[in-house]
Amino acid sequence: MHTRRSSRSLRTGGTLLATALLVSACSVGASTSTATSATSATDVALAPLPRSTPAALAPYYGQKARWRSCGVPGFQCATLKAPLDYDRPADGDVRLAVSRKKATGPGERIGSLFVNPGGPGGSAIGYLQAYAGIGYPAAVRARYDMVAVDPRGVARSEPVVCLDGRDMDAYTETDSTPDDAHEITELVDAYKRFAEGCGAHSAKLLRHVSTVETARDMDIVRAVLGDAKLNYVGASYGTLLGATYAGLFPGRSGRLVLDGAMDPSLPARRMNLDQTAGFETAFQSFAKDCVQQPDCPLGTKGTTTAQVGRNLTAFFRKLDAHPVPTGDPDGRTLGEALATTGVIAAMYDESSWAQLREALTSAIKDKDGAGLLVLADSYYERDAGGRYSNLMSANAAVNCLDLPPAFADPEEVEKAVPSFEKASPVFGEGLAWASLNCAYWPVGATGEPHRIEARGAAPIVVVGTTRDPATPYRWARALAAQLSSARLLTYEGDGHTAYGRGSSCVDSAIDTYLLHGTPPKNGKRCS
Repeated sequence: MHTRRSSRSLRTGGTLLATALLVSACSVGASTSTATSATSATDVALAPLPRSTPAALAPYYGQKARWRSCGVPGFQCATLKAPLDYDRPADGDVRLAVSRKKATGPGERIGSLFVNPGGPGGSAIGYLQAYAGIGYPAAVRARYDMVAVDPRGVARSEPVVCLDGRDMDAYTETDSTPDDAHEITELVDAYKRFAEGCGAHSAKLLRHVSTVETARDMDIVRAVLGDAKLNYVGASYGTLLGATYAGLFPGRSGRLVLDGAMDPSLPARRMNLDQTAGFETAFQSFAKDCVQQPDCPLGTKGTTTAQVGRNLTAFFRKLDAHPVPTGDPDGRTLGEALATTGVIAAMYDESSWAQLREALTSAIKDKDGAGLLVLADSYYERDAGGRYSNLMSANAAVNCLDLPPAFADPEEVEKAVPSFEKASPVFGEGLAWASLNCAYWPVGATGEPHRIEARGAAPIVVVGTTRDPATPYRWARALAAQLSSARLLTYEGDGHTAYGRGSSCVDSAIDTYLLHGTPPKNGKRCS
């Protein structure tokens, strides 16, 4: 079973950490779904907050960070507080986990550089300690304290909890391409059990994990660290978080890089449909490459991309009827749901295509599903002991609070399936049904689609990749058009996000901006 997620590749050596598939946007205020709003963008703009800090929030802005060792060489950790409910600060606090690696020098320290890998639900601290704090360019790490905050409800910051490992296994194996009324009921029941688990375990926090609240939390941390402005690199969903910060606090926005941008003006159904098309674009790139390789199990030279897709779909259908063994110690087999997740996982980064070919060959020819199961587990952040991170729980919690649901019931999904299949013959049906999950969420959405203009903000670099599967390039263009000070930087290539993927043109433009404050020329293109 898929969920609506965004960023995926956390470039930690050869390791891929799952942080996204179908994504949502956030806003302030409530709304309801209508036939018109289901597919249309909005002209409602996110309003900035007052420049002065309300008296009730002064204690949060005035707190001191007590740094301690994290157990990871070179990194420090601290715990700060933010109000659970910004409208009612007296109702209690939420604890925020913060980590940093101080600027190494040489050169004068610029300030703090916050990083977020996306999700929602991805651990910013995990990303900092495994990649950004050691893998960002040395010149950047020399001049900045590298900083991460796990968003409220994520990882070390009071994580949202929904299901245990065994129940998560059952959830991820649920058939998300139901063939009849009985299978539709099973899918709906799975969504309901997941939602009920979240409501039972995290009832109080579940109403307060919106992107707007997380952006406000970042402003508290910025102030505690002594930075006059927020410097930030966000990927995928992290672009939505960064853009939201700029919209709320344009005067406090410093050097912001939004890589793999999202469009906050879209309602959930339109966003999911766009992303479905994005995965089809990525699959076509994979298919074209696959048939040129001697080990492609889906075709040979001359096989069309459409036929490759039909071959893969036929394989999925066989698994739906007859799952194959995986050797998993917990007895899991590879059915259609997990196999599809494994393929989707590899779409985020073209460096995974060889691994995908090998996994598909084993599953198709040798009836061994272990390789695809590994890819699916990496996507869901399931470890060898059967334990899941809270990625899936936090992802749903944020998405379902940020936007009204894409669909209200199975009947709406059935009507929409043809449009999703048109967007992606391979993935469309499953991704349409995946968009039903928020219909059963225990708390109503507090957000709605909106534009972000951030008038008065310093230049903001928006990065888009032309064949990005998870955040289609059109979203980067749309966000850049909304932000009053945006500079659009385009990477003509495959994969999700662009910074650190091997394009010296992209990396140089972003590094120059971070180090000297000089943004690239609007419309700059790299390959």
